[in-house]
Amino acid sequence: MTAPEAVQLSSGIVKRRTVLSDGRELIYYDDRDTTLPPERAADARPVTVRPETATMRQDVLTGEWVSIAAARQNRVFLPPASQDPLAPATAENPSEVPSNYDVAVFENKSPSFGPALTGEDAPQGLADMAEIGFERTRTSVGRCEVVCFSPEHSGSFSGLTPSRSRTVIETWADRTADLSALPGVQQVFPFENRGEAIGVTLHHPHGQIYSYPYVTPRTTKLIDSIAKVGPDLFARVLETERASERVVLHGEHFTAFVPFAARWPVEVHMLPHRHVPDLAATTVEERDELAELYLRLLRGIDALYDTPTPYISAWHQAPVHTHRDEIRLMLQITSPRRAADKLKFLAGSEAAMGAWIGDVPPERTAEVLREGIERS
Repeated sequence: MTAPEAVQLSSGIVKRRTVLSDGRELIYYDDRDTTLPPERAADARPVTVRPETATMRQDVLTGEWVSIAAARQNRVFLPPASQDPLAPATAENPSEVPSNYDVAVFENKSPSFGPALTGEDAPQGLADMAEIGFERTRTSVGRCEVVCFSPEHSGSFSGLTPSRSRTVIETWADRTADLSALPGVQQVFPFENRGEAIGVTLHHPHGQIYSYPYVTPRTTKLIDSIAKVGPDLFARVLETERASERVVLHGEHFTAFVPFAARWPVEVHMLPHRHVPDLAATTVEERDELAELYLRLLRGIDALYDTPTPYISAWHQAPVHTHRDEIRLMLQITSPRRAADKLKFLAGSEAAMGAWIGDVPPERTAEVLREGIERS
């Protein structure tokens, strides 16, 4: 047992860095009210070779990049609790995390991007990525991390304590800052997939962080809108939505609402009241409120039906090197659940053409969500 060097973060949360047997980074984030000792066990697994960094191919029809990450085919699929790879390790289950923990973050074993950050075939900046041509390839540099919210085998963010919620918010902010400083990284994206209907392969409460070597297609479209509407787009969106009947939750620093043109049966966005480009730029007070509001929002979504609601919770952040004075941090939660026993599937119009048809009026969704939040 060793005690990794401790770094004090905001609200009494402590960060401890170490490495796994194959050289991947593992970082523990201890709750402000943790009961854990400072010591952490070493990874006792034999050293293995990490997979080669994947290769990206460009779609000449759209200019978008597709990472061909064949190593992902070998990832674990819905294992029993006794073989949970995100649980604290035991003799019978030599998992990814050697010690008990509050929150743990480690580099993905089979990443879509990384572990290489540079190289002869790596992208040569945003201009290189924006060019379009036939059979263009680049190394999928970047980094993918797994964020374990709890040592428990099952659950999701909505089941966390307020203290643990605050630790995860701090973790996302700290990881955003660290990952943004890595060479080759252009955008950092924390997210949580929840439920088998979304495609999760582990029941363990966790999320992920992708660090991309390009600005994502969704953000590229947003940049086009900013060019047409103006650099104050987010301020105007917030003003419009706060004056509408679609607000579901608000505090001193954040407001959550169902967007005017919601695509999904359940869709909620949350914006900070001042301009911040990403989670790393939030203040301690903003993180304190966000931890409470986010927990209430997810519990309200879970209260819509008798069983947990599948969702994707996506933290949209400004690119690392561009448009940081225009693009504001935004949470977007979406769920395909359109009734207790029905899901919205992306069929011809949405999947093939990107032409969406909404199933529920956004104002009605907001009303139902407010009722769910009240019940929770």
